[in-house]
Amino acid sequence: MDQNSVRLDKWLWAARFFKTRALASAAISGGKVHVDGVRSKPARAIAVGDRLRITKGAYSFDIIVRALSEQRGPASVAQTLYSETEESKAQRLIQGEQHRLASLFAPRPNHRPGKHDRRQLLKHKGKM
Repeated sequence: MDQNSVRLDKWLWAARFFKTRALASAAISGGKVHVDGVRSKPARAIAVGDRLRITKGAYSFDIIVRALSEQRGPASVAQTLYSETEESKAQRLIQGEQHRLASLFAPRPNHRPGKHDRRQLLKHKGKM
């Protein structure tokens, strides 16, 4: 590879989208990362100006590569490696608000179950 390109998995790791290169590689192989609208492989070379679509859980990021790096640095440096599109930011805000509102209606206990509560749960599930 020349100075104008970096492996996709290394760049995703350096830009702090994934905690390890192994996780980045697994996401790429699993079809969660597209480069210029095409599914790619972990060793694919990316360059400045490439457009990436990264899906992490329920959220999706549309970004444009602004700089290249093979080293993972501070988060402030990692944020300079890409720019996210305005549509992507707006969509993530909408999704975040929807998840927040949905969680308001999910039942949550007031406390952790004690020994008696756990036994009742196990009986109810038919495991005791």
